[in-house]
Amino acid sequence: MADVAVVGSGPNGLAAAVVMARAGLDVQLYEAAATIGGGTRTTELIEPGYLHDVCSAVHPMALASPFFRAFELPKRVELLLPEVQHGTPLDVGGAALAYQSLERTSMELGVDGPAYRRLMAPLLDHVGGVMDFTGNQLLRMPRDPIAALRFGLATLDQGTPLWGRRFQEEAAPALLTGVMAHAVAPLPSLSATGAGLLLGVLAHAGGWVIPVGGSASIAAAMAEDFTAHGGTIHAGIRVETLDQVRPAKAIMLDVAAPALLRLGGADIPDRYRSALEAFRFGNAACKVDYILSEPVPWLAPGLRKAGTVHVGGSRLAMAEAENLVAAGKHPADPYVLVSQPSLVDSSRAPTGRHVLWSYCHVPQGSDVDMTEAVTARIEKYAPGFRDVVVASKATTAVDLASYNENYVGGDFSAGLVDMRGLLRRPVLSTVPWRTPLPGVYLCSSSTPPGPGVTGLPGYHAAKHALRDIFQMRVPGLGLA
Repeated sequence: MADVAVVGSGPNGLAAAVVMARAGLDVQLYEAAATIGGGTRTTELIEPGYLHDVCSAVHPMALASPFFRAFELPKRVELLLPEVQHGTPLDVGGAALAYQSLERTSMELGVDGPAYRRLMAPLLDHVGGVMDFTGNQLLRMPRDPIAALRFGLATLDQGTPLWGRRFQEEAAPALLTGVMAHAVAPLPSLSATGAGLLLGVLAHAGGWVIPVGGSASIAAAMAEDFTAHGGTIHAGIRVETLDQVRPAKAIMLDVAAPALLRLGGADIPDRYRSALEAFRFGNAACKVDYILSEPVPWLAPGLRKAGTVHVGGSRLAMAEAENLVAAGKHPADPYVLVSQPSLVDSSRAPTGRHVLWSYCHVPQGSDVDMTEAVTARIEKYAPGFRDVVVASKATTAVDLASYNENYVGGDFSAGLVDMRGLLRRPVLSTVPWRTPLPGVYLCSSSTPPGPGVTGLPGYHAAKHALRDIFQMRVPGLGLA
């Protein structure tokens, strides 16, 4: 019999599988879809020859996640760094730009540059400690208390209605709000601010890299390592009950909380069942992919060098759009997150052509096609954008939920990202990856540290399973 069964092949399931296989255990990985990857799939979504990332596109965590650092991801996948990490077009003209260099970023932010530097520099100086604090269960004692304190103070500074007190102009707050709005949450809020500050400081640390060939390259590298160490992948097999993968000694579930209820059935204790049933999901996204005849004609030249563009105007405008979504409405002028992978990765499209990845936030369960609103939003800051669009395809929140069972109602975060949702993910526990079912561990983004391509939920779950069941430590994960 197998030592370990892993259900789900998203980046977290793959991370758990890699750790377990590296420990010398017999590991069987099951994936319901025909291909592995979950949120790290890349496909010819619209026309042959054009590679579109299905979910994740840009990877701030690829160089920062403790799992990917141990895995030595940059030695396995070619990761490209755009000149501008992210940018935000401004209603007053021009754009706020974030470079890997904090000094260059601050210098170009004008009068608010020193205030931006004072906010970000303490986090950058302790980026390892910040990553450790945010990449684990928040109830644990941080290894670097100073980093945790500085991160907490910065979050309080920008996470309340007083968030504008340190700035005088539009550029710096718009730049920060663009990354805060990655979290599908009201603005300002502590949870969105914490997520945004982490992403913002990572832009000045390793940078927001783009993998050659798409996000699927990351999944492929993990799968290659897994099979090289004896693991077996079973694609196209949907696991309906835990009995289907028993008598594996350890079962690792890269599934959202409702799927754990389905898989565990009557074996789940009542108290834990109640906690899973109370687990909340957040709002969703409508994704719009484009094929372009040429790059986006941004008015601000710096945006033509940006891997990621946050389209939303001022801080107040982005907050208004996100708060409308929180109220269950579809904004007429949504905040739009845009990735321009083919600016640096020529493998994504035929010569002279480009692909564009974008999404805006919508209420949970929405079936509204937001293509026109997204196109109009980009056109405002890039006149002539419509003229370079060759084709487009919308993926509504309902479509996202159908694509991936973990995206309940189209919530690609696999659970609401607010302070309660970060502490009770899915339950309040110092080891939330461990379930009350013997040998069963939850390793999806429904566990800490939550959403993002980090591999950390899988890594943490595998670490505890190795200790609990096999009395083993985490093995080395590098190429050497």
